[in-house]
Amino acid sequence: MWHTFGYSNGEMVIAAKAWSDFGSHIPLIRSFSLGNNWPPEYPIFSGEPIRYHFLFYFLVGFLEKLGLRIDYALNIPSAVSFFMLLSSIYLLAKELFKSRFVATLSVLLFLFNGSFSYLEFFKTHPLSVSTIGDILTSSTFPSFGPYDGKVVSAFWNLNIYTNQRHLALPFSLLIILVFFLLRVRPHTKISWPLVFLGSIFLGVLPFAHSSIFVMAVLVLGMGILLFPALRKTVFLILLLGVFLSIPRILFLGQIASFIPSVVIGFLTEPPVSLASFARYWFMNLGLSSLLIPLGFLLSEKKPRGVLLLFLPLFLVGNLVQFTSEMAGNHKFFNVFLAVGNVFTAFAIYKIWRVRALGKLIATSLILLVTLSGVIDFFAVKNDSAISIDNYPKSPDISWIKNNTPEDSVFLNTSYIYNPASIAGRKIFLGWPYFSWSLGYDTDLRDLEQRTMLSGRSLHDTCALINKHNIAYVVQTSQKDLETDSEFFEKNFARVYNNPETDMTIYSTERCFN
Repeated sequence: MWHTFGYSNGEMVIAAKAWSDFGSHIPLIRSFSLGNNWPPEYPIFSGEPIRYHFLFYFLVGFLEKLGLRIDYALNIPSAVSFFMLLSSIYLLAKELFKSRFVATLSVLLFLFNGSFSYLEFFKTHPLSVSTIGDILTSSTFPSFGPYDGKVVSAFWNLNIYTNQRHLALPFSLLIILVFFLLRVRPHTKISWPLVFLGSIFLGVLPFAHSSIFVMAVLVLGMGILLFPALRKTVFLILLLGVFLSIPRILFLGQIASFIPSVVIGFLTEPPVSLASFARYWFMNLGLSSLLIPLGFLLSEKKPRGVLLLFLPLFLVGNLVQFTSEMAGNHKFFNVFLAVGNVFTAFAIYKIWRVRALGKLIATSLILLVTLSGVIDFFAVKNDSAISIDNYPKSPDISWIKNNTPEDSVFLNTSYIYNPASIAGRKIFLGWPYFSWSLGYDTDLRDLEQRTMLSGRSLHDTCALINKHNIAYVVQTSQKDLETDSEFFEKNFARVYNNPETDMTIYSTERCFN
């Protein structure tokens, strides 16, 4: 976690592969630690209630507000969450198969994904005496579909957890909930402590991660069907948890601009056929596509039931598009694979126990189902880093932090890592992809932003400034949008200018008089 986000000499140091995601996370954290963002709005799409699951970043912002430096405030919860996820996988595997070998291998398989992306690696790095060196020095993912046009998707490596720091905690809590349900004694009618904790977890989930809320409902619903002895406990968790989550669900429903739709095959290249679907998942699951079913067949009734609990995640992820982009469904498969890997590990364990030949085959299988993950690991390890100034090193950020109200809205001319965002203030429209993926109307917002910055009409500009309660206009040296600087210089009061960084801030007070 520290390797991908750090702090040095007054600068935040961000891994290049995390640069994009952190462009939305840092403004969200800072809106809580340095700004006034309650009730929460999306700080890079000012003026509308937040649709993003913000709870983890609210915690990080709170820790920074208490005095922790931002790298500690973010990395400590991230590391603890990831440790909890690894521990939950270990505990679940140990509970199901009573084997430390299976439990340890399950964690190993989670860390090093079993896809066939290594085939892409060997296309550009043919097997030779330098292969190990090629892997150790690799800095790119062999396959990063759909963004590079290749079949194996970008969502199975550790980059997901170093970039999306909020994922690991709710993932782990869902698996821990299943673990404790499995430990309830059959003669126990209702486990009230588990009902209490499980319902609170379920009720808070829409604030922590809405996709995992859907997963938890699916898993618990299957639990009612598959585990009769736990039926009353699971039903009460579902009933009370959903009741607690109703306010957030209703709120998200009222502002939703995207209606879930049926889209078959996740990221299988259209037109989707049975053959193309099978090929896509064979390449992405690797040998686990064979070993998970084998482990299921070799298992006893209880472990089989657990895999069936999570099977709907794989099915739903391949059938329903919940957000503006189908790629967002990857979380369903991340959770399914975390549990599926346990059965891959069990299958390899059973093969291992078949005398010397079994050990040879099992060792070969372990190599083949972790090789892609090892290559991906070094792509993360060898990543370059980018630094951005923080306050108090940056006079621009410091001025905004010290001289503007905490709930101020800025009309911005640059999208990502805008000084106003880093200072905890809200901006009119950050990088549009972030807001678009959450269902905000970025087309209208973009049109309004360009209208204000064009300087065509003071009347129209002030009308939009009033509409969106914009207090300042910030012009930076990095201009993602065309701006009529002379218009703002002529019609608005300049309150800050830094010739060294070429940043100017104008007050929009004139439009409110």
